[in-house]
Amino acid sequence: MGKGKKYGVPLYGATWVPSSAAAAKLDSDNEFQTPSKPLVFLAGGGGDGHSGIPNALLLSAFDPESSSLSDQPVAKLGTGSDLPYRIGVHPGGDGIICAFPKNCKWFEWDSKTDDQTLSLKSSEKVLEPLEDVVQQLALTFNSEGTLLAAGDEDGKLRVFKWPAMETLLSEATGHSSVKDLDFSPDGKFLASVGGSGPGRIWDVASSSSRASLPKENGEIFGFCRFSRSTDTDQVLYITTLRDKGGSIVKWNPTSWTRISSTYVSRDPISAFNVSPDGKLLAIGTIQGDILIISSANMRVQTVSKKAHLGLVTALAFAPDSRALVSASLDSSSRVTLIKDVKKGITLWIILFIILLAVALYYAKDRGYLPLQL
Repeated sequence: MGKGKKYGVPLYGATWVPSSAAAAKLDSDNEFQTPSKPLVFLAGGGGDGHSGIPNALLLSAFDPESSSLSDQPVAKLGTGSDLPYRIGVHPGGDGIICAFPKNCKWFEWDSKTDDQTLSLKSSEKVLEPLEDVVQQLALTFNSEGTLLAAGDEDGKLRVFKWPAMETLLSEATGHSSVKDLDFSPDGKFLASVGGSGPGRIWDVASSSSRASLPKENGEIFGFCRFSRSTDTDQVLYITTLRDKGGSIVKWNPTSWTRISSTYVSRDPISAFNVSPDGKLLAIGTIQGDILIISSANMRVQTVSKKAHLGLVTALAFAPDSRALVSASLDSSSRVTLIKDVKKGITLWIILFIILLAVALYYAKDRGYLPLQL
């Protein structure tokens, strides 16, 4: 795991910059080159200004050789007294939406052709339906980048056509407050969890509620994510909190019934995500721990104790599912490389066979074993 870097502001959002956004134009022949170092987008700050801590959007470069982020941001854009509390990156690389206390704003990637660097700039595009609103607690695009879902602290949930911002779904009473949202891989359904009541499944095309996902035994729902794989083994994951700690519940996306519930952490889960290939889940806890879990058997694969000194606020897998960026209220961000467990097990088996063969050879050579077995 790479060493964490501190950037001077409590961090609330973290994601990888799409490679299409990071492509820098080289010449008039419209040739593009992706920068050698992947970029990470971070967002955070101290709030309305009374704390003296600035609010900012940051870009940091990830060095695969050292497994570390850059010591300083490669680009920084201040947001004045407005705290960027939630983010949603457009999958096509068009830009990123940020939720502030009273509105949402759109930011665009700004490529500088002279030195092939990437920065951010505030867009002239105004998101009218998300102006003069309460704090949005969840923002997400569908995989095609044609739909945007937003949910706020008062429980209002909306789905818009992107980029026209035409309202497709508007529900004011789905939850007491919206905690998290996620589109199914095909974009047909939207899952939502909130401050009270059951989880909900929304049919985007018909703009109606499709199913209700009930809680059991005093559960508190936290985050929801569909599996990202495109095979037939689709599932919906919802993190839950009970007296004994954090669990992950799997739901069937056809019957919308529970498949299983797996206890994973004694501490409450403060961040959650699923890898693009659907093979791994990642959770962050209020104690700063990061756990990586196999979706095949729901067993914990890797534990990084005290990866951060504060609670983990955001987790995002790299597009190739081989790295995980995390952010925390302690102002730090770091990248955890994903180990190939199968290769590791295979290597240990090979070493064991070699050692066993050597031991048998010496035992036979010294007469401890008969020449013919």
